[in-house]
Amino acid sequence: MSERNVTNKQADKVIRAMTNDGAFRVITALTTETVRGAIASQNAKGTVAGRFGELVTGALLIREAMSPNLRVQGILKGASGKGSIVADAHPDGTNRGLVGFSGTTGEDMAGGKGALLKMMRTLPNGSLHQGIVEVSFEAQDGGISGALMSYMQHSEQIVSTIAVATLLEGDEVVAAGGYIVELLPEVERGPLMIMTQRLEDFPKLDDLLRKGDLTPNALIEDLLYGMPYTLLAESDLRYACHCSELRVLSSLATLPRSDIEDLLRDNKPLEITCDYCRKEYGIQPSQLQALLMAS
Repeated sequence: MSERNVTNKQADKVIRAMTNDGAFRVITALTTETVRGAIASQNAKGTVAGRFGELVTGALLIREAMSPNLRVQGILKGASGKGSIVADAHPDGTNRGLVGFSGTTGEDMAGGKGALLKMMRTLPNGSLHQGIVEVSFEAQDGGISGALMSYMQHSEQIVSTIAVATLLEGDEVVAAGGYIVELLPEVERGPLMIMTQRLEDFPKLDDLLRKGDLTPNALIEDLLYGMPYTLLAESDLRYACHCSELRVLSSLATLPRSDIEDLLRDNKPLEITCDYCRKEYGIQPSQLQALLMAS
């Protein structure tokens, strides 16, 4: 049986847990099908597909850590400034994304420094919390995982260890997932020393995913081995787009009246494609007329 078939037996989900002594909070996620759907919708390939998958997983982990009931977006801009990748994580467990270049382009995300990661999360009052960090794809700097740790430390003032990974065989997603281990203020020296050594010796996430049987529960058990902990929450994850004809019409309704009249001049249906999922919408002239009547 192939690795892909084995991995597919596990449903995508994310789990939050905290040690009973209040020293650590851990979030683990399996995101294989979610990442697979996002990559397929954007026809991403090669290095770009891998980075895209990592960002999709990273955005949902940050949402679980900082805003479980709100939306989080991550935007990765290449060092050359010619391309970008977007991950969009929603509180209902749905995730989607955008790739600003397709195919095997995006060489500036294959190695070196200079890329930028911008994380944005919605606050309860509707405003946005934003943070920007540099991303280095040199091996010792950790790529997107390292950038997410830098974001958490500098923008959220939380010390953490983060790992995200997407395994590809050719253009196929074999497995994807990630975890966060947060250091909480109540930690004492003993547990801190134990966790520090454990994380230094912990297997690479890629290797764990490659085995094909990794689950979020098993990952938490390994990370917190010997430490009593309590599960706080468990949520399903999936790829899905929030587009709809109503949302398209609502966007068109914000156009100036003169622009809508221009769209009606040839009296033909207006074809609009969602950038996230590539679904096509045909807006009829009668629907555009209704927008004019309502304005």
